[in-house]
Amino acid sequence: MSDILIVDDERDIRELVSDILEDEGYATRLAGNSDDCMAAINTEPPALLILDIWLKDSRMDGIDILKAVKRDNPDVPVVIISGHGNIEIAVAAIKQGAYDFIEKPFNIDQLMVVIRRAMETSRLRRENSALKHRDGAVAEMIGSGAAFRALVANLDKVTKSNGRVMLTGPAGSGKEIAARYIHAHSNRASAPFITVNCATIEPERMEEVLFGRESSERGVESGLLEQAHGGVIYFDEVADMPIGTQSKILRVLVDQQFQRVGGNDKVRVDLRVISSTNKVLEDEIAAGRFRQELFHRLNVVPIAVPSLEERREDIPVLAEHFIAACNASQGLPIRPLSEEAVALMQTMVWPGNVRQLKNLIERVLILGEGTGPIEARELPSDDDKKAEDGRVVLSGALATLPLREAREAFEREYLLTQINRFGGNISRTASFVGMERSALHRKLKSLGVVTSSKSGARIAHVDEDAVDHQAAAE
Repeated sequence: MSDILIVDDERDIRELVSDILEDEGYATRLAGNSDDCMAAINTEPPALLILDIWLKDSRMDGIDILKAVKRDNPDVPVVIISGHGNIEIAVAAIKQGAYDFIEKPFNIDQLMVVIRRAMETSRLRRENSALKHRDGAVAEMIGSGAAFRALVANLDKVTKSNGRVMLTGPAGSGKEIAARYIHAHSNRASAPFITVNCATIEPERMEEVLFGRESSERGVESGLLEQAHGGVIYFDEVADMPIGTQSKILRVLVDQQFQRVGGNDKVRVDLRVISSTNKVLEDEIAAGRFRQELFHRLNVVPIAVPSLEERREDIPVLAEHFIAACNASQGLPIRPLSEEAVALMQTMVWPGNVRQLKNLIERVLILGEGTGPIEARELPSDDDKKAEDGRVVLSGALATLPLREAREAFEREYLLTQINRFGGNISRTASFVGMERSALHRKLKSLGVVTSSKSGARIAHVDEDAVDHQAAAE
């Protein structure tokens, strides 16, 4: 969007203006009627539109085109020119959003002053729009484990397409980061990325927020769909979208246009849609809370975002990333992680996933003292608490078991934790716990611990049938 579109039904006029502007270093396009004008705008919006208000043998006059441009491409300045101009027409054009009004025959110096000002306005609007929608630096994908690599491989497959993507995964696992990764590596990377927080917008305001509003008192207010034109609209936690709004979003996906609240004109949009949810949408559909038709429209390419439990190998590199980020944004000290702290973090339960890890690192850096390594004692842990004299405090359930059962329960939980910590890698687990690989295999089998593939990683779990069978045999 860096050229000037000149629209005039008089060929001599439009070519004269074009020659003048090209001598000044501007690129131009020409149109002699409303159809050619709208086709040129829809192909690529110009940086500036110079528009004759009277167009012979055209379906639309200059005011109609002005309205359409201000509706669909509000950042494009429009300079109106006319040989029949009067103050009423000038006022009408300015009210409809024209940048300026020039009468024919025009003074070339006057024309160039207006053009330069309008082009500067166009540049500032584009920069402001880019800053408005950038939301800071693109969120970075961090990790190296098997589950992480599988996720990135799936994301890479959809970046260059325009297909709708449904990201599923628990809260805090990084679904929005994955959506931003798709956007940043797509051919829409320079266009807006607009987030719709379906869970936080009040239901009665949802349609106004999405579609915008028109009123005589406040004029035209664009909604999030309009702001995302040309880029990506991201429906965060789409399962929380009101059922009434779902049907209207479904219509937008089909028609690629909508009406603002209180308005009559159709607003055309070119959008790529990415959605996310931490709920099972099939269950929401069965409960009548989510429209099945909308699910099928949004769920073209489903991608599962793994939990932090499935990415325990990535915890050290994630923690180091958050330490560096806290230093850059808040000036908090860069502290290394002790081996004990890393081991503890890789064995902790993370119901809040990556978001919880980020918050934990920030809290430790704020409350900690000095710049030495982060120690395990600085990390909160509800499990395996130690008494002041160093003794392990047993949980109530473990303390009531006979010694043999308690030992097996401890060994099972301990080995489960270590295997998951090392991403299902038996060799690394055996090395850490101090056992031969074959001996560890035998121990796991006796305890009923098996591994299975999930999200690209090996995850250990207990085979309850094997445990019950062994107990019956004994």
